[in-house]
Amino acid sequence: MRRKYETAIKTRVALEAIRGQKTIAEIAREYDVPANLVTLWKKAALENLPGVFSRRAEKKERDWEEERNDLYRQIGQLKVELEWLKKKLSSLSDEEKRRLIGQDGSEIPIVRQCELLGLPRSTYYYEPCGESPENLDLMNKIDELHTARPFLGRRRLALLISRTGLPVNEKRIRRLMRLMGLETIYPKPRLSKPQEQARIYPYLLRDLEIVSPNQVWGADITYIRLRHGFLYLVAVMDWHSRYVLSWELSNTLDAGFCLEALEKALRFGKPGIFNSDQGCQFTSQAFTKRLLDEEIRISMDGRGRAFDNIFVERLWRSLKYEEVYLNDYGSVPEAKRCISRWFEFYNRERPHQKLGYRTPYEAFIKVPNAS
Repeated sequence: MRRKYETAIKTRVALEAIRGQKTIAEIAREYDVPANLVTLWKKAALENLPGVFSRRAEKKERDWEEERNDLYRQIGQLKVELEWLKKKLSSLSDEEKRRLIGQDGSEIPIVRQCELLGLPRSTYYYEPCGESPENLDLMNKIDELHTARPFLGRRRLALLISRTGLPVNEKRIRRLMRLMGLETIYPKPRLSKPQEQARIYPYLLRDLEIVSPNQVWGADITYIRLRHGFLYLVAVMDWHSRYVLSWELSNTLDAGFCLEALEKALRFGKPGIFNSDQGCQFTSQAFTKRLLDEEIRISMDGRGRAFDNIFVERLWRSLKYEEVYLNDYGSVPEAKRCISRWFEFYNRERPHQKLGYRTPYEAFIKVPNAS
């Protein structure tokens, strides 16, 4: 029997996830709900919050209700089902189809909705669990190996990890790397296309000499392990000075926390060029529109190229070897405190030879070289 959750529980769980003080796994355990539902409820809450305070949204809802009733009268139940199918079915994953079923007050039985959407009933009622402790350990090993040798592919990672006494196949490595947002760095053919609605911008930094702060900024996302789960970290860096302008942590891999980091970085000014990879967080309409509104040129890495975002890759390596791998974060607040302290050290205390033995902060504000 599929378990039903009260609205109050969904609201508390969604607010807990939005606060970002705990990992998805921790929230799932505390409220005894599947981890995937925590992510879905957070996303639904963020999408619907703007409409809560909008009179226009209320009018739109009333107009939609009147139109639906009119359709019922004019074309009958069969026409409603066909139109419903046409709108709902196109280009949806199984998880998206599950969210559609039974959520719009439809009079169509759940069995019929599954048939119209082409979704097996067993898939609709299935509730996956969060990652097991064994998988979390495996993800930590993948992160360490990828940080040290980002050119290792799934097959080699599976072989190296299996030789440590933890048998694992390439398929499992692929799934976990996708969950972690990791991609092997090496030139390879373009085997997949981005979504049609996402525009991919050209790489603008080839042979470009970067000579001053705010000429080029770069952004990237990495995986941060915790004792009971994991987080995603995004950082925005000035390429000339290596100064980390802003950073944000999130328990889900969505565009929202990347946009928050961008807004914080823009308090320092704005770059001529903003470079990122082709991840959906950076190709999202909200993110690219914010850059274009500021008349910032957008540059995007070639998929899997090693040196297109090299400065941020080096930042991740330093952060993990000097901070993350030396600690065992027991909670999200602890991880935030420690990572914040490390970024402060990196920006203001750690001199770089390439910067004339200045700190990134000194190079960003154009303090003369130490020599």
